[in-house]
Amino acid sequence: MSTAAWTPTRVATVGGLVVGAAGIATLWAAGVTFPFAVPPGMIILLAGAIFVSLARWRWAPGLGAGLGLFVTVGFLISPSGLSNLSGDAGVPIAVGQAVQLVGVITAFLAGVAATAAAYREHAGIR
Repeated sequence: MSTAAWTPTRVATVGGLVVGAAGIATLWAAGVTFPFAVPPGMIILLAGAIFVSLARWRWAPGLGAGLGLFVTVGFLISPSGLSNLSGDAGVPIAVGQAVQLVGVITAFLAGVAATAAAYREHAGIR
């Protein structure tokens, strides 16, 4: 386990996952239909945020990065992703989509940075 627990990049990873989940919640509240009663992406991002918050392994922020990348790719391949973002489905959905994207892209970038820093620290490289 790593001794470096709450680095700024780890905090940004967790924050990005939570913001991404808030974006999904906004989409849900705005009327976007999901395949289940509760949007699974929201639950997955929140579970990832909890894991990255509590796990002290060097690789834990990498899981947050992976989740951020997964949701970003999902947005890019979704037939409604870009139209949601451009406002074709209304302003609340565009806002929710933008919030989700800001969160998951932040989680991806910060998670990669946090994981790389943890491994550099472990190896004694500055």
